[in-house]
Amino acid sequence: MDTLTSEVSARELRGHLADVLGRAMYGGERVGVTRNGKLAAVVVSVADLEALEAFEMAQDVEAYRKAKAEDDGGRVSLDELRSDLDS
Repeated sequence: MDTLTSEVSARELRGHLADVLGRAMYGGERVGVTRNGKLAAVVVSVADLEALEAFEMAQDVEAYRKAKAEDDGGRVSLDELRSDLDS
């Protein structure tokens, strides 16, 4: 992952949690946490998380608007759907 500032193992995280949190909170670092040599999680700041959530919301709104614009108004009943799935 190109946006990670650094990585620590889960074992190292246990001993350096305050440091890792400080680096994320105040330094804006994105610290990867590895387990068995594989990236398992990422510690990020609240600001990074809020930005990610805003980005996801914008994508959802755009997808909704696109789906609404493409809606032809046709509807399928639950019984019709079930019979189509059984076919």
